[in-house]
Amino acid sequence: MLERRKRFGIFDPTSRIEKMNIKLKRVYEKPDKDDGFRILVDRLWPRGLTKEKASVDLWLKEIAPSTELRKWFGHDPAKWKKFRARYESEIRHNREVFTVLEQKAREGTVTLIYGTRDQEHNEALVLKQLLDR
Repeated sequence: MLERRKRFGIFDPTSRIEKMNIKLKRVYEKPDKDDGFRILVDRLWPRGLTKEKASVDLWLKEIAPSTELRKWFGHDPAKWKKFRARYESEIRHNREVFTVLEQKAREGTVTLIYGTRDQEHNEALVLKQLLDR
């Protein structure tokens, strides 16, 4: 766990590691008061939703996979392992945005919002796993 946090440049040896309450939810699901702070982690705004319906507190599109990576992946489960590795590499090179996400998660319950139907192969899942480590 610590090695992974160090690798992503998010480890501060003077701080204690806290368990964060991070949830995942599709943007098309009804918002709930237990969601806490809702962060959209997609690069593109979800089709057919107004800002009011989406009930997003922060759109952190800079944390989403690059357009090239997103198009290459195409939500193909066969490419999942390579996608994860490439996406984690992108995050390592975008530490400032990841730090924003981590700070919000330290402040209280955070729900990472995403648009795709695939609940097992999406960027929100990768981000949650990185934050949980």
